[in-house]
Amino acid sequence: MKKTFHITTFGCQMNEHDSETLAGLLLEKGYERTEARKDANIVIFNTCSIRENADKRFFGTLGQLKKKKMEQGENFTVCVCGCMMQQQHIIDTLKTKYPWVDVIFGTHNLHELPVLLDHLYEEKEKQLSIWPEGGDIVEGLPADRLFRHKAFVNIMYGCNNFCTYCIVPYTRGRERSRKPEEIIGEVERLVKDGVREIMLLGQNVNSYMGTCQDGSQMDFSDLIYRLNEIDGLARIRFMTSHPKDLSDKLIQAYVDCEKLCNYIHLPVQAGASQVLKRMNRRYSRESYLALVKKLREAAPEITISTDIIVGFPGETEEQFEETLTLAKEVRYDSAFTFLYSIRKGTPAEKFENQIPETVKHQRFNRLVEVINGISAEKNQAYVGRIETVLVDGPGKTGGRMYGGRTEGFKLVNFPGTSAMIGKLVKVRITASNTFSLVGEVVE
Repeated sequence: MKKTFHITTFGCQMNEHDSETLAGLLLEKGYERTEARKDANIVIFNTCSIRENADKRFFGTLGQLKKKKMEQGENFTVCVCGCMMQQQHIIDTLKTKYPWVDVIFGTHNLHELPVLLDHLYEEKEKQLSIWPEGGDIVEGLPADRLFRHKAFVNIMYGCNNFCTYCIVPYTRGRERSRKPEEIIGEVERLVKDGVREIMLLGQNVNSYMGTCQDGSQMDFSDLIYRLNEIDGLARIRFMTSHPKDLSDKLIQAYVDCEKLCNYIHLPVQAGASQVLKRMNRRYSRESYLALVKKLREAAPEITISTDIIVGFPGETEEQFEETLTLAKEVRYDSAFTFLYSIRKGTPAEKFENQIPETVKHQRFNRLVEVINGISAEKNQAYVGRIETVLVDGPGKTGGRMYGGRTEGFKLVNFPGTSAMIGKLVKVRITASNTFSLVGEVVE
């Protein structure tokens, strides 16, 4: 029987890249990928645990497969992996309520998937393999990239920050940095394969510290400067940046490195210093604003996005107002806004003064109104400008419209052709929306 697979990914860019690796591993073993889940006889869910909504979406989607599994038995395989699988209460739920799942594995042993499938088919027994810690970084894994012209590149794994609301340190483990030579070699190979833009990934890229073969240390700024030298590479981006570790040296890289895009995602999470302290973010409102000032002095055209959590335990109306005033002062180009949700096993789970859902939603709506208003104003200022856009492919609206990103990560839609995909084109901005721009290619 032909083995076909489909991967559904929940969560962040790290999960997206993990799914690219899973696909690469299976393709290397002769499996075939299907575009639709219904056409696959192996379905893989790569899960995220950072928000309660992601948990609900996963279990809801997983439940839809029970009937097919009961009907097809051994001819249909269900695999689940990712961050949720690193939590014992999730494993217990799967065992009791979803016993028909065939393969369960975690974030640290993605490379084991082909072996786990072999064991499943040979031994006719369900496979459970969860590594509690990361161990040595496995290099040289294949990846089936979503785009041929841009790529994710992991530079480190895990997180040491232990924000009180966050489950990631418990699901991704402690920080481990890849060797600089491995990263540089990977990027050089990607460029030879047609990649023009890379996105460097880590839970906190600012704390990257790689040990070179000669024993010397290379920090994140050093890595940026080194990657900037690679011929053929056009753009460097990174995600995510923790404010407490954003150095003057990295800010200077925006001045010195022409390939480093004029964009930063700088999560603030809250605008009140008291809330930031309860979150264990290790910076204050004032120090965050000072960083933004430094960034804009070094790179006046830099675009800034952020993450903001609404309704953290104990957040008063006055403290929420501080978040609104900070957003207005920084004037973010965009923001990912979230309602606080309890994550089992985190310190904030036991915090008193949990905010009622009605209050969270009311504050959330007020914040979104402020953020969207600023985004619309900032996008309007682009009308008439000519921007360089890396073309990703057909736009979501269909027709002759194509889409891509500016250096500042603005999404631009414009009439184009498939020949433009993967190329840098000049686009005159003719109109703006809250979340995107519209333009026309300049001949």
